[in-house]
Amino acid sequence: MQQYLVQYPRQQTNGEQMTAPMTLGILGGGQLAQMLALAAIPLGIRCHVYDPSGDAPAALVAAHTIAQYTDTPSLEAFANSVDVITYEFENVPAATAQFLSRIRPLYPIASALAIGQDRLHEKQFFGDLGFTTAPFAAIDNVISIHDAIAHTKLPAIIKTRRNGYDGKGQQWITTLAQAQQTMDEMAGNDVLVEGVVQFTRELSLLVVRDRFGTIYRYPLVENHHHAGILRVSIAPAANIHPQVDALADAIARQTVAALDYVGLLAIECFEVMTANGPTLIINEMAPRVHNSGHWTIEGAGTSQFENHVRAVCGLTIGPADARGMSAMMNLIGAIPDITQIPAGVHVHLYYKTPRPGRKVGHLTIVAADMATLMATIETCRHLDGVWLPPIQRIVPKPNSSTPSQPTNSSEHK
Repeated sequence: MQQYLVQYPRQQTNGEQMTAPMTLGILGGGQLAQMLALAAIPLGIRCHVYDPSGDAPAALVAAHTIAQYTDTPSLEAFANSVDVITYEFENVPAATAQFLSRIRPLYPIASALAIGQDRLHEKQFFGDLGFTTAPFAAIDNVISIHDAIAHTKLPAIIKTRRNGYDGKGQQWITTLAQAQQTMDEMAGNDVLVEGVVQFTRELSLLVVRDRFGTIYRYPLVENHHHAGILRVSIAPAANIHPQVDALADAIARQTVAALDYVGLLAIECFEVMTANGPTLIINEMAPRVHNSGHWTIEGAGTSQFENHVRAVCGLTIGPADARGMSAMMNLIGAIPDITQIPAGVHVHLYYKTPRPGRKVGHLTIVAADMATLMATIETCRHLDGVWLPPIQRIVPKPNSSTPSQPTNSSEHK
């Protein structure tokens, strides 16, 4: 185990008890942990990240323990150096979360993590709450690939149940032969088959709940993916039908109540047109801060990062209202020339070495109206690392019934 900026003193030398700054432990040291730590600093909260990588981005702004998630002595030392623990990604081993929760408070609780890291458990959870997901079938000793496809129909998507992200661990299939080949290639993984959803757009639902039961929901966010990776988010999403907004409220409140959730939760949804108007089909959830919420740093009353820190550390959370219109553009695989970024565009770099498909930063724009926002977005089209769809696709017409390319894509898994 290597440890930097090691434990903070909690007692004065004369033995008199002193009030030390709270220390938040974060499992994972990527860019999400980095932004959590940056949000914690103004609140007087120190952060300590636990990550096996020696060059974790969050180590720039937090103490850093370098050890494996199965290293029990290091985990125990880490837990004893902090006051409360959270996580920045959902692929932390469930056993690790359970172990740490016996030493220090862990939020969101370990059972929420267990559901969020397994696609099958997610879908079963939302189904039990009465919400709609894409048709699915797990492949096991009882249900074969042929039986699963008989339920979901073709085309379909075969997905690993765990450890997928940015389009990894999933394969579009159109024939039984292709399905069998994919199953052979994924041998050794727990998998499920998911039916394709004909959706009009992808929306993110971000909700935060504190220890006192206060709940705030951010406005729905419209997301645009390319090659399985989130590229652009627009907030608030334009032309949201009142029944969709009401359903989003119900999903948010019932989900955090059922999970006894504390912190920021992201739920990815498909907006689908039906005979009764637009509705939401749930894709997946992420029990943590989320890429589609990065716009909140400049564009909301309280950022998702500050609200998550507040919630898990026992503080009251702040309002989640939008400040005008916002856009977030991921920088994938390349960092643009900073001098070429237009004035008024906020830059967030993660101090990560660029490589194809890697998120190395993001840009955000805040504007008073949609027209100004779209015009500023367009000025960023030429920048390295930016991918933008045709600008007319970003703002759909009210109640549009033209489906987007159905990919059932996933940003976080």
